[in-house]
Amino acid sequence: MKEIKDKSVQTFMDDLASKAPTPGGGSAAAVMGAQAAALISMVCNLTIGKPKYAEVEVEMWALLEKSEALREQLTGMIKADVDVFERLMSTYGLPKDSEEEKLMRSAAIQAVLKEATQVPLACAQACAEVIVLSKIAVDKGNAGVISDAGVAAMAGYGGLKSAALNVYINAGGLKDRVFADAKIAELEAILNGADAAAEEVYQMVKAKL
Repeated sequence: MKEIKDKSVQTFMDDLASKAPTPGGGSAAAVMGAQAAALISMVCNLTIGKPKYAEVEVEMWALLEKSEALREQLTGMIKADVDVFERLMSTYGLPKDSEEEKLMRSAAIQAVLKEATQVPLACAQACAEVIVLSKIAVDKGNAGVISDAGVAAMAGYGGLKSAALNVYINAGGLKDRVFADAKIAELEAILNGADAAAEEVYQMVKAKL
């Protein structure tokens, strides 16, 4: 069976629109982030080798390395989100006839819920990093594709906020409130300043158009 990343865009959209529980919002958030990283890479590739931008070539190579690493990471999260959600659904289907079965089922659900909180949290972190990189792309990259660098920031921001919603919903189902509160605190540290950062990039691009 093909992984989502190996399917056509049309197939992915059809799958999102279907009654099937996966792929869902978590995978969509990862796709947004991966697209954002890819756009930054595009800006780098259209800057590197241009005599006009020779002074920033070293920076562009470094930026390209980071954006490609994030693209690979976020692309992997598309499947990671599907996998953890499907495992969570399977735990809800565990037998619960006896008290022992109920305890085992509850423990299994809680264990997978912790993983289901970690996956979008990692996605949120990666998307936040993409926003930071997009500012460099806007500032140093080829002016002919500056709008694409801006789209990268907006896509990264969309992925970040979308992933955050999945952290909140999964953390909300955890009985281990120490763990849940710690993950929410991590998320809110990631979110802190993200609105302003994305808006700053947007305004930077707009001012240069």
